[in-house]
Amino acid sequence: MSGVEWVVEAFGCSSESLRDLRAVETLFHGMIRGMKLRPVGQTQWHQFPGTGGITGLCLLAESHIACHTFPEHNSLCLNLFCCVLRSEWNFEAALRQLFHAQDVSVRRLARPYEVARHQAASD
Repeated sequence: MSGVEWVVEAFGCSSESLRDLRAVETLFHGMIRGMKLRPVGQTQWHQFPGTGGITGLCLLAESHIACHTFPEHNSLCLNLFCCVLRSEWNFEAALRQLFHAQDVSVRRLARPYEVARHQAASD
């Protein structure tokens, strides 16, 4: 058995959208709905004074979603870890639509739980 983790970075975003809590909430809700994820509590949000950047963390039965926006750099970093395999979600389309991202990088990492599997995968 193994899980999957997505590490997503978006560049060239609109700084205004990166300060918009509703946009980040829409991103989280889209992932939760689209991937059939199960939050175990309320998402925690923090908006930084000055830059207006937003940090969000949603604890899931499957693991977590974390996001950090950097309006001063026009970028966003997103991490989704699921302890069970999930179908792909179109991160790029969502980030282009919600944040006007010019460049999106999506890395998908398999997260094996057993030593034998991990060693065989690295050989």
